[in-house]
Parts: sequence; structure tokens; C-alpha cells
Amino acid sequence: MDLSFYLFTIGLILIIGGGLYLGYTKFQLRKDNNFPKAKDKDHSIAFLIPARDESKVITSLLDSIANQSVAISMQDIYVIVEDKKDLTVSIAKEKGATIVYRRDLTKRRKGYALDDAIKYIKDHDKHYSLYFIMDADNVLDSNFIKAMLSSYDQGYDIGIGYRNCKNGNDSWVAACSTLTFSMINTLGNKNRKKRSSNMLISGTGFYIRGELIDSFKGYPFHTLTEDYELSLYATLHGLTTDYNEQAFFYDEQPTSFKTTLYQRSRWIRGFIDARKIYIPKMKEKLKKNPRNRGSLYDMLVGVKPYISMVIGVFLIILALVARWLFASPLKVLFVLGFFLLLVYFALALITLHMIAREKGRLNLTTWHTIVAVLLNPLFLASYVPCAIYSLFNKNIEWKKVDHNRSL
Repeated sequence: MDLSFYLFTIGLILIIGGGLYLGYTKFQLRKDNNFPKAKDKDHSIAFLIPARDESKVITSLLDSIANQSVAISMQDIYVIVEDKKDLTVSIAKEKGATIVYRRDLTKRRKGYALDDAIKYIKDHDKHYSLYFIMDADNVLDSNFIKAMLSSYDQGYDIGIGYRNCKNGNDSWVAACSTLTFSMINTLGNKNRKKRSSNMLISGTGFYIRGELIDSFKGYPFHTLTEDYELSLYATLHGLTTDYNEQAFFYDEQPTSFKTTLYQRSRWIRGFIDARKIYIPKMKEKLKKNPRNRGSLYDMLVGVKPYISMVIGVFLIILALVARWLFASPLKVLFVLGFFLLLVYFALALITLHMIAREKGRLNLTTWHTIVAVLLNPLFLASYVPCAIYSLFNKNIEWKKVDHNRSL
């Protein structure tokens, strides 16, 4: 038996093993109990908006909050900036929002900005029942707060809205980037909700119950992916989380492939760093057989099954190359091309499935929907170099992505 046989066998085992591992994880989710308990229904609301140099988009967000079907005082909107000369400041003041200046500019991450805002609120002896976390480029549907209050009134500690895209038709990158959140919410969180499991929080468009913020005495999530860190914390501590498909909001996606490569590398680096903090704690918690055992196991497993299957595919490709490279180079090219085409069509089918599950809600034209189906497999494949870069670069820092599009 030659090297190609062993490579092919190991690759096949990794693919099958990854699939079985994934299936067992989903089976474990049946043991969850992410059911809320009715709590006080006071509706005092604050919005926290990190907004460094966001003068081009902040008006649209503030106007969308002002036009909500549920009235909110503009003074309860906290716009977080770094510099008094930032044009965002004058716009936010004109709209009646409260300005919060960063305390320590050596701490550049979003979690630190939110921490400054919460400490500012506490210093002014204010308390809110809900804290909405938004990005400056977001725009809210007029019934966003009303829809989210239904999750809050049911007793959920954290509620996540439905994230759509403002600029998915600007480029193929923006269209494919839009589908990232279809994967997280429509494929992931929607299914978790059916199983009464804990949700995966992604970036923006969610609320946290005020009593939790009070217990934090700030915002303690400071990795590059503070949203994923919050997801791990919520699962570890058995907080109830809801995905609310009726709470629509829109955000801006990168149009440059280079920008999205760095953005996703940052996400992966933050994913790794957050797991280093919480995975040991989750392993200990699982020994106590908690009520959200399935969610803990799901978070513990993470993307391991997918990584196993990707490595398996790579080893099979290597096996095919090793098998015929010297005997028949043309055969190698044919088989390799066929195999890669098979992977491409599998990812295209996954993309079609995501779009079908969205039921026409994505803010994409027919042309850009077709483009997304054709190019999203390449976009998904590019996570591999992002992951490799992130694994070997521990010094990835947060970089601002310029926003300039209204809805």
C-alpha cells in the first residue's frame, strides 16, 4: 500500500467522522431548556452605539430610532466617540443623543467602548431595563423595538434581531458577506430556537437585560469578537436567548475582498481567543449536567466537525495527486478538477438552500442573488486562508471599516 492509499483513507475517515460528530452534537441539543421565565416588564430603554468617525451613517440610524413605533427619548441614545472634533459628535448632539467620550484610547476594541458607555451611565445614576447594542451603520425597521420587546416580555435575557444588508447589491463581496448572517441566523439560530437552545450572537442588533448589565458593572467582553464571547458567557451561565425574526434591521457589508479577508481573519482570531477563556469553564460545567447541556456541548464542539471534513477533503485531494502525479499528469488534472468541481457544487447547493430559507427577505436583486450563488463557494473557501493566517498571527488588531451607505 502506497502513501496515496493512507492519505485517502485518513481523509475519508475525517469526513465521515466529522459528519457523525456533527450529527451527535445536534442530537445533544435535544437536551436543552432555553425557556425564559416571566420577569418585570418595565420598558426603559437605552441604545449603546460605538461610532468613531461615523458621520456619514449615524444620521440614518438615529432617524430610524426616532421613528420607531415605540417612543424612546433621544437622550437615552448613547453615541460613543473618541475625539471631540469627530463630525459624528455635532450630528448626534443635533439629534438630541448623549455623547460618551472614550476613557482610554489605548484600548481600541468595541467591548471597551461599550464598557465606557455603561460606566458613564452608572456614574450618572441611571438604570435601564434593556440595553440595545447597535453599530453606527445600522438602520432599524420602524417596528424593531416593538418586536424585540416581545422577546423581552417573554423573559429572555438576550434578544437577537434579524440582520439584513443595506448594500448587498454593491459588489459580489457584499452579496456573499450578507449570506454570512443567513448562515448564522436563518440556518443556525432559527434551528437552535426550535430546539430551545442558546443562540449565537453576531455583532450587533441585540439587547441585553438591564439587570445583567447591572451585575456586570460595565461590559466585560473584550476579545476581538466580543459578540461571540457574550454567546459563550450566556451559554456557560444558562442565560436565556432568543432569535426574533420579526425585528428587522440593516447594516453595511464590505465591498472589498481584501477588507473582508482581514475582517474574517479578525473574527477567527477572536473566536480562538474567546474559546481559550471559556472552553475550560464549559468542560467543568458539563460535569454538573446543567439544564442547557446540549448548548454547552454545541459551543464546546464549535467548528471542529467542519474543520475535520475540510482537512479530510484536502487529504483526499493530496491522495489523488500522489496516486497519479508521475504516472499520468493529465489524469491527475482531470480527477483533481472533477473533485474540486464537486466541492464547488456542494457549496453552491448550500448557498441555494440558505437563500431559499430566507424566503425573499434578503435585500438583493435577482442578478446579485445569482452572483452570490455562483461566487459564494469561493467566498466560503477563502475562510481557509483566513484561518491559517489567524492561527499564526496572534497580533491581529481591530481595524475600522469605513461606512458610507444609507439604506
